[in-house]
Parts: sequence; C-alpha cells; structure tokens
Amino acid sequence: MGLRGELRMNEPMARHVTWRAGGTADRSYAPADLADLAAFLRQLPRGEALLFVGLGSNLLVRSGGFRGTAVLMHSPKSHPDLVGGRVYAEAAVASPKVARFAATHGLAGAEFLAGIPGTVGGALAMNAGCYGGETWRIVDKVLTIDRSGSLHTRVPQDYRIGYRHCALASGDEEWFAAAWFRLPPGDGGVSRERIRLFLKRRIAAQPLQLPNAGSVFRNPPGDHAARLIEACGLKGLARGGARISEQHANFIVNPKGAARASDIEWLIETVRATVLEKTGVALVSEVHIVGEA
Repeated sequence: MGLRGELRMNEPMARHVTWRAGGTADRSYAPADLADLAAFLRQLPRGEALLFVGLGSNLLVRSGGFRGTAVLMHSPKSHPDLVGGRVYAEAAVASPKVARFAATHGLAGAEFLAGIPGTVGGALAMNAGCYGGETWRIVDKVLTIDRSGSLHTRVPQDYRIGYRHCALASGDEEWFAAAWFRLPPGDGGVSRERIRLFLKRRIAAQPLQLPNAGSVFRNPPGDHAARLIEACGLKGLARGGARISEQHANFIVNPKGAARASDIEWLIETVRATVLEKTGVALVSEVHIVGEA
C-alpha cells in the first residue's frame, strides 16, 4: 500500500485513552504524517467506521470493542511553528505545547491550553476550554481532511460553535488536521507565570495522580456539575474498579487500572439520573462513548 505509518490489528484501546480502560479496536493506524494519513484514508473500504483519537481524554470505548479503525493522531514528535504571524499546530500536537510555544514567542491568549489534557485536534473538536479561555476564540483557520484524503481549509464561520461543541455547518464528514491560532503580542514572562498558576490550580483541584478523563459533565448554565454531584451525595460512589473522585466530583477515576468501560458508563448514567431526579438539572456528558457493550 506504500504506507509509512503503523497498522495494528485488535488494538487494546485502554492503551490510548486516559481512563486506561475499554475494549479493543478491530484495527488501529498511527500515521507517519498528514500525507501518510491521506494515503491511508484513500485506500480504506467505503463505509469503514473511523475513530480519530488524540490523547484519549474524554473518550470511552465500550468493553465489546470498536468495529472499525482507530486513527491514532497523537505524535510526541510534533511541535508548533510560527507561520505568517500565526501559531501553526497539527492536530497531533499536545495542547500544552501550544501554550508554552506561544509564551516563549511573546504571544498571549493561549495560556489556558496548558490545562487541556488533549491534542489540538481534540481541543478543536470539542471547543475545549478552561480558566476563562476557549479554543475557538483564538482560531484563525483550520485544515481538515475528509474520507477521500482531500485537505480543506476552513474558517470559524464554517462551523456551529458553542460551549464544548463544534460541528461543521455543512454536515460534511471531515476531521481536523491542523490549526492556525491568532494571538496578540504579549509578555512572555507574564504568560509563563499564568501557565504556572493554572497548572498549580489544576494539580490542587483535580485527581491527576489517578487515571481519569477530565471533566465528565459540562457545567450547566450558572452552576457547576461538580457542585451538583457532590450535593447529591455521590462523591466516592464506586462500581467495579471505577469511582467518583473524592477530590473533584466531576471526575471518575480508575485507581488501580481495574475498571471496565461498563463500570465507568454505569457511573456516568447513575450520576446523570440521580442529579436529574434530585435537582431537576439534566447534566450533559462531555465523554464520547463508542463501541459495543
């Protein structure tokens, strides 16, 4: 096929999601670069189910596995660059690298990305944000790839963008390949200090020492999911090897790596149902759940 990436069969997805739990994918492919990804997509059978995976935060593959191909997009070798006055980063770049790169080059506004535990592709796909920042507020344009391997340049106006949501207005099936971030000049020292403070807050508030997938539920308007979950007495609730974190109620952790995807999904649904019954608030999950039970 002339491909340069790595193709694997029956790949355990627990290796590729931050919960360290879940079933297998029929196939996985780690592309060598964008040209290799395009070549791989072109030779796939029509109708092949695809799952693009970055760092695997906010992703759960059910225990029965994913009947299709997981495209593994995280590349530790990928780094941001300055192109035409914009910070350019491919989808495989970890979001914190963009924050540090921008600060090093005296650009402001990307500091919040240091607190996003995922790749640029994942941050774009869910409009990830924290500490008052959101990904799409700093996007100038993006590069996408479709099932035929063709690349497209898109601008924010091409998308329906909301809180933890992004969808191509046309409905076409495309995946993020890269982004150009528009950032104003700033003070690198100030930006580095903001990053340090953000990470200090994150370490103090979140159970980062245990396998987790970040925030499980979106914050409802005017409130916080963690407050509602804690008010319902759900902190510490466990199922199998998974439990709701005692440190932060909007996190589900897998302390000993023994949780099954079904344990985690049961906790998600139990929290949703309990909070709705006791408070009348319908929590919306940030977790992308795929595969067969």
